Amino acid sequence: MQQQPYPLGRFHAELVALEPRFATALAACTLFLRRYLPGEAIMRQGERCEHLYLVERGRVSLNSAVHSGRLFQLGEIECRHQIFGEMEFFSATPVQWSVVAETELDASVICAHKLAQRLLAEPELTLFFATALASDYLDTLDITTSRLLHPIAYNIAYELWRERQRTPMLGSRKRAHEAARFGTTERVYRRALKELIEQGIVGEGSDGPVIADLAKLRAYLAL
Repeated sequence: MQQQPYPLGRFHAELVALEPRFATALAACTLFLRRYLPGEAIMRQGERCEHLYLVERGRVSLNSAVHSGRLFQLGEIECRHQIFGEMEFFSATPVQWSVVAETELDASVICAHKLAQRLLAEPELTLFFATALASDYLDTLDITTSRLLHPIAYNIAYELWRERQRTPMLGSRKRAHEAARFGTTERVYRRALKELIEQGIVGEGSDGPVIADLAKLRAYLAL
C-alpha cells in the first residue's frame, strides 16, 4: 500500500487532511533504517513478521513459490513511499508473498506493536489501511482472475493494455521474469508471445513485448 492517499476513493479528501498525522505516526513507530541490496528479501513467504516496511524509493518484486520450485511473480512495484507487511499486520498470519529488492534501496523498519498501540489511540488513522487494502485487493484480484480465466497469450496482451491505460501498481516487462509473471514455463510463454507477434498484435521491444497495433490489440481483447 502507498503511504499517500490513493487518487480515487470515497474518503480521499479526509485522507489528505489526515496525511500529516499518519506520517507522524509511522515515523514515531519506526525502529531503524535498513539498506537492502538487489536480490535480498525484505519479507519471506511463510515467515512470521512483527514489522512493517516503508520504502520511499526503489523497485521491489512480489512472488510466491511452491516446494517444486515453481514461481509465480505477481509483479514489480516502483515504490513511492510504499508500505509492506500491512496484510500480515492486521491478520497476524505468516507472510503470503515474498518481497524482494530489485534495486538497492532503504527501508524504514516499523514496529508492529507500536503501530498497533498508535492505531488504538487514533483509530481514524486505520482509514488509510482500509482504503489502500481495498484498492490493492481489487487490483490483485483483477490480475489473478485474468490469469485463471484466460490463456497465456490473452494475459500478455491484457497486461500491455493495462499498462497503456494507466501506470499499474503491479507490472513487469523484465524478460527473465515474464514466464513467472504468468505462472508458466519459458517454453509456453515464448509460444504464446510468438502467436501474438505473428498476428501483428505485439512486437519485440528492448525490454520485452510492446504493442505493435493498438486496433488489433483492442479487437483481440474484445474491448
